[in-house]
Amino acid sequence: MTTPPPVPPVPPAQPEPLTADEEALIRALPRLIYALPRAIDADMVREQQLPLIEWITLMRLSEAPQRRMRMGELAVACELSLSGMTRIVTVLERQGWVERLRCDADARGLNAVLTDAGLARLERAWPSNLASLRRHFLDHLEGVDLARLARAVQNVAGNA
Repeated sequence: MTTPPPVPPVPPAQPEPLTADEEALIRALPRLIYALPRAIDADMVREQQLPLIEWITLMRLSEAPQRRMRMGELAVACELSLSGMTRIVTVLERQGWVERLRCDADARGLNAVLTDAGLARLERAWPSNLASLRRHFLDHLEGVDLARLARAVQNVAGNA
């Protein structure tokens, strides 16, 4: 019995070129990804003396059960390395806004816990953060279906 010759792989179909609108969007994304956080950070530092990453850390903790998260989970939620998260939490600890406590289930692990003072600081900074988000991003999306855009962005982020 002879084996049939191998079937050569089918070359991929040539992708369809980008439309002008698609290309404009693709070229604008890197600027958005880098410029938006920088603009919000500059506003937060100027108005609140609170860098955006510290705001995000306080916000993530405020949303967590019992306002606490394992350091590794917090790092992932804030899109930082564990060492980067440790540095941020150290700064927030010095302010009295966060404390680190040993995990009940695993004595080797540490939880970051948002203090009452940290929650109060987050609440004081919230209006500045909201105004910055609106000014630099949301105000530019008039007429855009935000629910559809949010789903699309979540789908892209989930596939990255």
